[in-house]
Amino acid sequence: MRNRSFRGLMAYRICNILSYQMVAVTVGWHVYELTRDPWMLGLIGLAELLPYFCVAPFAGYLVDHLPRRRLGMFACIGLALTPIALALIAAGVLGQVHVGWIYAAVALTGAVRAFLGPVYNALFARVLPRTQFARGASVGSIVFQSAMVLGPAAGGLIVGLAGKSAAYAVAAGFALMAALAVGRLKVTEPAITLQGAPIFASIAEGARFVFSHQILLAALALDMFAVLFGGAISLAPAFIKEILHYGPEGLGILRSAPALGAVAMGVWLARRPPTRNAGRILLFAVAGFGICIIGFGLSTAFWLSAFFLLMSGVCDGVSVVLRSTILQLATPDAMRGRVSSINGLFVGSSNELGAFYAGSMGRLLGLVPAVVLGGCVTMTVAAVTAWRAPRLRRLDMRELT
Repeated sequence: MRNRSFRGLMAYRICNILSYQMVAVTVGWHVYELTRDPWMLGLIGLAELLPYFCVAPFAGYLVDHLPRRRLGMFACIGLALTPIALALIAAGVLGQVHVGWIYAAVALTGAVRAFLGPVYNALFARVLPRTQFARGASVGSIVFQSAMVLGPAAGGLIVGLAGKSAAYAVAAGFALMAALAVGRLKVTEPAITLQGAPIFASIAEGARFVFSHQILLAALALDMFAVLFGGAISLAPAFIKEILHYGPEGLGILRSAPALGAVAMGVWLARRPPTRNAGRILLFAVAGFGICIIGFGLSTAFWLSAFFLLMSGVCDGVSVVLRSTILQLATPDAMRGRVSSINGLFVGSSNELGAFYAGSMGRLLGLVPAVVLGGCVTMTVAAVTAWRAPRLRRLDMRELT
């Protein structure tokens, strides 16, 4: 944290996540207020996910071939345009409100969000020496999880006290602060090479690198499947009402518990980054995540459920830090944008898909069987990965430095 450029990069990260999370909470409230239809809430994620998938491969290519700070600034300005447009819609400036306009604004967020992660990962490797990547990844995890806790809470509080337009305006302010932070970074950047390989050939080159690197591919797949099948938190409202019989304040506690656990683990790993037996630690963390999800599904006591979610965040915090460190150490600098975009395609949409999976299985099997099944599948994925990816199982992080 003595590194000024690293502090600036963390400011960029926390500001854009705060903006995104505040918009996500406020949009959900806004759409439900207009429609009173839960299905319309599900369409918010779809409206963002489709443009993200379409733009992400090209975003990675551009990050590898154009100035990264400038792309980060443009992306943050685009991120600010969504809440500005939504504030005008909420204030009635644009006339009669149509929910389709809200989805269009959310689609813009999906498109520009495809740039935010690759820009962050590419600049991360320019502001820190390789020997500090593990500690830096831990601090980055703390910043990310803290914003995941504070963003929704702040958004909901502002909506309650000052209204939707005020919440959107504050979110736009955070996005513009992120643009300023990334624009002021003091960091060297690779020369512009846009005249290099054709765009589709270049994107394919990044994909081939990921799929031929057993350690990197296994780490990405582990994280994706853990989030996809272990998405119990999306069913927390139903658990609160049907099983735990707690009030709405309990929902906030349950939703914050995983992020709080991840923050605590991030603080620990920032001081004691894992190097020896890193692969085994990662596999045990994912298996432990599955056990915690099973425990949450079987619990009928509120505070025990909160404890299991807290511990799931601890396990997820280990997974995130190790995966981020592997991503940074294993990726050549010239391919960081493309590899980061592929990482985003693996894990960037797994929360939305995991929520859809959990909801579908909950409807088919019931709440408890759906969550327990997801935890069991997560543990199975960890076991299969340990068997099929021996290089990850034997990984010592010092081999990558």
